[in-house]
Amino acid sequence: MTESALETDRAAGAPPNRSLDSHAVAAQFAALSHPARIEILKHLSASNSCCCREVVDRFDLAQSTVSQHLKILVEAGLVRFEPDRQRSRYAVDRVALADVSASLNALVNSCCSGR
Repeated sequence: MTESALETDRAAGAPPNRSLDSHAVAAQFAALSHPARIEILKHLSASNSCCCREVVDRFDLAQSTVSQHLKILVEAGLVRFEPDRQRSRYAVDRVALADVSASLNALVNSCCSGR
């Protein structure tokens, strides 16, 4: 299905299909494609939640860079954002990560099942 056909389906209120699921999975894989984001996920998974400052203190990255990486992870649905007065909290969405793992496993199985 072409990109324009997907947009037409979305605009027409067509029910979600496998292609749209593939877009969500691709967005999650894209969010995981940067080494700093992988390290941030590892750090977040070691605790219940962290504020941005705690992540900045852990890595040799500017606060703005960490904020951008966290934003990408949140938008991909891999990290939850919880506003908390002065310091917002971030936590790994373990269910979402398990879904990414299952999606990758299904992809590998479908591609390699003929061997």
